[in-house]
Amino acid sequence: MRSLFHLSFNVTDLDQARRFYAGVLGCREGRSAATWVDFDFAGHQLSLHLGEPFRTQPTGQVDGKAVPMPHFGLALEAPAWHAMAQRLREAGTSFILEPHLRYPGLPGEQWTMFFCDPFGNPIEVKGFRSLDTVFDT
Repeated sequence: MRSLFHLSFNVTDLDQARRFYAGVLGCREGRSAATWVDFDFAGHQLSLHLGEPFRTQPTGQVDGKAVPMPHFGLALEAPAWHAMAQRLREAGTSFILEPHLRYPGLPGEQWTMFFCDPFGNPIEVKGFRSLDTVFDT
C-alpha cells in the first residue's frame, strides 16, 4: 500500500508560516485558502489552519532528555538532515535540543534535533545513514 502522511494543525499567521515552512524548511506550498495553507513536508502533507496552536509539555523522556509532547517530524537520510540543520542554524533557529548524534555505534544510531515553528509547534528531525535502519533494534 502506498500512502502519504497527513497532519493538520493550527498556526496564528499564514504569512509567517509561509516564511518558515517554505523559506526556512524548504517545503513547497500547495493549495491554500484564506484560512489555511498546505505544504509538501518531504512528501507528506501538512495543512496549517488559522487557530490556536496545540499545547505541549516537555513530558517525553528520550535518552535522558526531556522533549516536548506531542511533536511531529521527519526521518531523513543523513545528508538531507545535515543540510536542514544548516538551514535552521543560518535562519537563527532556537533549538530545544541542538543538532547532535544519538546512540552512536548502536542500532538506531541517528542524528536528531528539536525546534519549534514560530507558533510553538515542536518538530523533531532525525537523520539516518539509511532509512532502512529506522526501525533497527
